[in-house]
Amino acid sequence: MKKGMKVKVKNKVNGLSPVIATVLLIVIVIVIALIVFIWIRGMVGDAITKFDNKNVQLVCGDVAFDASYTGGTLYIMNSGSIPIFGMNVKDIEIGRHSTFDLRNDSDTWPKTGLNQGDVFSEEFSFEGSEIVLIPVLLGESKKGRKTHVCDEKQYGYKIII
Repeated sequence: MKKGMKVKVKNKVNGLSPVIATVLLIVIVIVIALIVFIWIRGMVGDAITKFDNKNVQLVCGDVAFDASYTGGTLYIMNSGSIPIFGMNVKDIEIGRHSTFDLRNDSDTWPKTGLNQGDVFSEEFSFEGSEIVLIPVLLGESKKGRKTHVCDEKQYGYKIII
């Protein structure tokens, strides 16, 4: 190179214009906000209420019923004031268990459930050494009537066969 000659170097970088970059950032923020909203909404769930907007999960504590299994017949009596819409039966044997709903698998379960003082009885053959009866309640939600299965560990009724 000759002395005194100036070399012009162009630092031309092809990038995004500030307007496009801003629009992309806004779109990314909106997408992340939607994902978080849907995630939180799925965790909260749809509230099911019963009896003057009392959460149905709290009503499970007020459910009272007596049950027995003798001579191949399962007996259930609603001894409380809360109607029991359905009953899940968990048949437990060593190493495995099976669960069924009396509303679907019984010919005599009342369509409206067991009201106060009602009694249910039907012959069943269980394979396990114990069964657990889990009450199912009917409540109201924003989308209409919904069932709620009470927690087995707190509200399940264990019968040794």
